[in-house]
Amino acid sequence: MAMQAFPTSGTTLPSQQSESDKQSSAETVHERRSGVAWWMWVLAGALFFLYAALSLRIHQRMLSNSYDLGIFEQVVQSYAHGHLPVAELKGPDFPVLGDHFSPILALVAPLYWLWPAPNALLVAQSALIAVSVLPLTVWAKRTLGSVAAAVIGVCYGLSWGIATAVGFDFHEVAFAVPLLAFSLTALANDRLRAAAYWALPLLLVKEDLGLTVAVIGLVVALRGNRRLGIITASAGLAGTVLALLVILPAVNPTGSFAYWFYLDSPAGSGGGPGDLLHKYTVGLITPAAKMSTLVLVLAPTLFLALRSPLLWIALPTLLWRGASGNAVHWGTEFHYSLVLMPIVFAAFIDALVRRRSSASSLRRYLVGSAAITVLLLPQFPLWQLVQSATWRTDPRVAVAHRLMDQIPDGATVQASSHLVPQLTRRTSVSLYGWPASRPLPQWIMVDTRVPAERRWPLTAGQEKFKLDGALRKGYRSVAYEDGFVLLKSPGGPGVPGSEPGLNGLPRNG
Repeated sequence: MAMQAFPTSGTTLPSQQSESDKQSSAETVHERRSGVAWWMWVLAGALFFLYAALSLRIHQRMLSNSYDLGIFEQVVQSYAHGHLPVAELKGPDFPVLGDHFSPILALVAPLYWLWPAPNALLVAQSALIAVSVLPLTVWAKRTLGSVAAAVIGVCYGLSWGIATAVGFDFHEVAFAVPLLAFSLTALANDRLRAAAYWALPLLLVKEDLGLTVAVIGLVVALRGNRRLGIITASAGLAGTVLALLVILPAVNPTGSFAYWFYLDSPAGSGGGPGDLLHKYTVGLITPAAKMSTLVLVLAPTLFLALRSPLLWIALPTLLWRGASGNAVHWGTEFHYSLVLMPIVFAAFIDALVRRRSSASSLRRYLVGSAAITVLLLPQFPLWQLVQSATWRTDPRVAVAHRLMDQIPDGATVQASSHLVPQLTRRTSVSLYGWPASRPLPQWIMVDTRVPAERRWPLTAGQEKFKLDGALRKGYRSVAYEDGFVLLKSPGGPGVPGSEPGLNGLPRNG
């Protein structure tokens, strides 16, 4: 006969419990099993406030960019107006579903109806990322306790991969963050059907995320539901293949997926078997920037995430970034590490649960994770919130807006990159100096004082040459103030007293 454990002397038998004790016990069990504690909502709200404050302040200071905030506002604006998305910034009437397959952006359109401004996109992104902390902390609280859940939630919310994304415009992959957090939480707790259902919408976020769905499907199969896992994996793989080989080429004006060249063999090589073997083996972790990024991805978990099979789900993103020939994909800047954060922290929680660590061991891991998070925090954009410069507005911002107010609604404009998101709401704006931009716009506005490290796509010399060329073609100088040049096409009258002076600049500057 199997032995039964008897209660200790300090335990009250069910028959001896008072009604109040039973009610208290039931409430405790309900709280443990139920969902989101009040402090989790507070944490998510605080993170939302931090993310929104940073991204909105960056935009207010005219530090947001044409690529990518300007592009995504044009996309959402298209959906809000009831037609398929186009982005003037990619080229005249360029169909964006031929660039990246992200129809999920249509979900931002209702918010844009209420708030037609790039701010709506930044707030939506902040909310999407902030809500992803809830499933992770609920899971951690249930398995590791409230203190552990709070520490993990804070470390996740302040992690550098999230900070870099919030500090750089808006991106469609913000939708992937809560989907991954909910899917991986369900997966780790053997709610396999829920894990698959949360994962499948990733197919609408971006074309590469179908591979992530495929890996989630494989993990579902390994955890016991083979049929569901195979269906999910097949759907993920088919979604990526369909997007890359059918949908994107069909919509793209070139007739192909625009970014295959990132996976070409190294420049200057013959592209032979040896070069390809090197690129897709050693080349996945070299140059050093790739390995540095991988170390930083795992560091907040003290590398414990390596002990969880959930980390396999990060492989598609890590592999395509390592294989890319674009050096921007290798490092820690921009938004490319955003989708890795919910994966690596889910793997962290899973590994801690699997270890069944003692209280002291768990405490050491939590302290270590918090210490690394704090150590990295000043190196990434969220730190800007405690810097006084963030809350000072350059007087040139007011000058720029005063000059932009002279451009009528609906006009075609070419502008410097950081001026574009200030104009996307009410004009048809493209990037000044970008070869695909619409030729001969009605207005041109350029900031000639952009620092060299932020200049794109023209150098200062190229920009000056191009401005002089516009004046020679008949564009008239409307204003030259505080480094901002505003030109109007020859189709309309100029401003008296603003004829071109020496070096192609107006005399009233």
